[in-house]
Amino acid sequence: MHTQRNYDVVIVGSGIVGLAHAYHAHRRGLTVAVVDHADAIVGASVQNFGHACITAQSGEALEYARAGRTHWLDLATSSGFWARESGTHCVARHDDELEVLAQFAAVRGPEEAQLLDRDQILGRLPIAADGVTGGLYMPLDLQVDPRRAAPAIAAWLESSGVDFHWRTAATSFDPGVVHTSRGDLHADTIFVTVNYDIDRLFPEYAERGGLLRCRLHMMRARVELPTPLPTPLFTGWSLLRYSGFEGLPAVVDVAGRLGAEFPEYLALDLHQMYTPQPDGSILIGDTHIREISSSPFQSEAGFDALITETKAMFGIDRVEVTERWQGVYSSAPESEFLLVEPIPGVHVVTVTTGIGMTTSMGLAQSSLARALEPLATTPIGIDA
Repeated sequence: MHTQRNYDVVIVGSGIVGLAHAYHAHRRGLTVAVVDHADAIVGASVQNFGHACITAQSGEALEYARAGRTHWLDLATSSGFWARESGTHCVARHDDELEVLAQFAAVRGPEEAQLLDRDQILGRLPIAADGVTGGLYMPLDLQVDPRRAAPAIAAWLESSGVDFHWRTAATSFDPGVVHTSRGDLHADTIFVTVNYDIDRLFPEYAERGGLLRCRLHMMRARVELPTPLPTPLFTGWSLLRYSGFEGLPAVVDVAGRLGAEFPEYLALDLHQMYTPQPDGSILIGDTHIREISSSPFQSEAGFDALITETKAMFGIDRVEVTERWQGVYSSAPESEFLLVEPIPGVHVVTVTTGIGMTTSMGLAQSSLARALEPLATTPIGIDA
């Protein structure tokens, strides 16, 4: 039972964006509380690939991803969860995909993106050779254990003096006050980091930004490969997914060809990618369906597409699926972040695409500085 009701910072939401705010506030020596309606971390922060795809971002997202990289590595050591500097491979299975990768490598340079020819990519990855034209390696990307990272960070923060108010719902806000189902908590600085549930607390801002819930087909599987998959693996579909590839001239060709060849996959908004796990399994995903409220029903079409493409990618006949789930995260059409101050001192911080883990550490560092040092940073208008 917590008796303290006054803090320097109160954070509503225990997902990775909220935990990142708690981490940076704690590093500043501030008193911090985290409020969550659940009794554990159960949302998007444990339903993901555990892949910090740093290099494929652009703009603000790229800045946040780069800034957060060292914090992820530091937290892995402090909190005791598995992480590694794996990098990411992307395989090209058509000349237009290889041209996108070549254009990207020319823009980013070899420290961030290394173009590989056909023999090089086939020498690194246990994939079928049919149609492969080359690939790319992005050495700065990271992997963490998606099931353990966020819970381990929360446990470490709690052991370090951050108060966690579990099974406590935030109901409303006033300047300096979070009204909750267990009484008021007071703080000059409040962050609301509840991802898609922001439409429950501040619906006008969610509606203004076009915020929706994006639900995914995802699975964990075991596949027999001649050698283990060494890193996360992107495909041609990834080139249509990440902002770092947008605007490259050859992307138009890739989008047109994939849409014409695989209209059923386009309807699923497929992103074919793979991330190997420490236990030898591979996380496989995903699809994207956007709705205001997520339907509880999930068709087999997405899973069938993922299994079919996994067999083709690795040249195998059998995929042993051990888990399936419907991931959900916040999505908006115009921006990757919803950052508003609806009430003085109350800061909404929501990642509105599937890069919450990738950007969380740098985003939190920036938003905390903006809130605590308003004269030294660009302010966000109360009616932004």
